[in-house]
Amino acid sequence: RYWRGEWEFTLAGRRPRHPEAPVRHLSWFEADAYARWAGARLPSEAEWELAAAGGLLQAHGGLWQWTASPYRPYPGFQPAAGAVGEYNGKFMCSQFVLRGSCFLTPAGHGRNTYRNFYPPASRWMASGLRLARDA
Repeated sequence: RYWRGEWEFTLAGRRPRHPEAPVRHLSWFEADAYARWAGARLPSEAEWELAAAGGLLQAHGGLWQWTASPYRPYPGFQPAAGAVGEYNGKFMCSQFVLRGSCFLTPAGHGRNTYRNFYPPASRWMASGLRLARDA
C-alpha cells in the first residue's frame, strides 16, 4: 500500500484515503514507541478488559489492540502433561497480548475476555493500538 494525495493504491486498485481511520500494521514496538511519544502508554491486559467491561468504545470489529502485557498463563494455570504442554510453552513465549477483535475475527472470538497474541517485532494487518494515561 502507498498513497498519493487523496488516494491510496491497494491491490484492489485506487481507493480514497481515510485519514481518520485507525493506524494498522503496527508492531508492538511501534505501538509502544508511539504511545510514549504521545505522552501515554499501552494499557495492560487487565486495564483493557476492565475498560471494555465498562463500555469502551471501538473495542471490537476494527483492529486488535496491543497491550503492554506479555503473553503468560493466568495465575494458577497448569500446563497439560506431555508434548502438548511443552509445545504451548515454547510457542507462546516472547509474545505480547492483543485485545479486542478485528474485521477478520470469527464472531465467537469477539468478546472482552478473549486473548490474542503475536510476536512483538511482527507487523500484522489487523493490529493497532489504544492509548492509556494515568489519572
